Amino acid sequence: MDHKFEWQEQRMTTPDGVYRTLRAAILDGTVPPGGQLREAHIAADLGISRSPLREALTKLEEEGLVVKIPYRGAFVVEVSAREVAEIDSVRLRVEPYAAELSAEALRGPERPQLLQTVEDLRRAMEKDDIPASIDAHLRFHRLFYELSGHGVLQSLWNGWETKLRLHLSVDHRTYSDDPQQLVVEHERLAAVALEGDTDAFRQELAAHFPMGLGAKTGDPGEPASRHV
Repeated sequence: MDHKFEWQEQRMTTPDGVYRTLRAAILDGTVPPGGQLREAHIAADLGISRSPLREALTKLEEEGLVVKIPYRGAFVVEVSAREVAEIDSVRLRVEPYAAELSAEALRGPERPQLLQTVEDLRRAMEKDDIPASIDAHLRFHRLFYELSGHGVLQSLWNGWETKLRLHLSVDHRTYSDDPQQLVVEHERLAAVALEGDTDAFRQELAAHFPMGLGAKTGDPGEPASRHV
């Protein structure tokens, strides 16, 4: 089924403007995982030529949000419940360590940055801005890995982020009845991280993972359950 594409901001026919519009359509669920991005349809909706559109699709492919299949076209990447559950099973073990390694920086000069990500998440959830809420959500967790000073941990996160971003494009909509729930969860994580309490951080993280971890023994095609 084709989806209606509209400019998310002032009309910009540059490749970057088209990229941002398509990226938002993917992350807000307008085009679901597995959905096709038909060049002719998008070009007609946005009133653009194929050239900036193809550049935008290439950038989305490089980001890992889109896969191009010869003779078929471009499709939004799909992420299975099994993949998310396996990522979660590793995160549950290494993210508390990343939080422990980054604790000194977070209690010092990086504290405002951690708290700002929670505030950005709050504002995005209040506005029902799914792409912005996903950006803030991932930026929150990315901080622990970036500030850990541990190259292997940083590489692990970089390998997961696109899959998590695609999962969250579906997952964030499940918070529509109580948009502040996700914010409260991250406020608690921030609080225990700033206290340097690794065990409490692990417990808070684990509270959001059990259903997702159970999915790895279930049907790989089933949607992944909510996770932090």
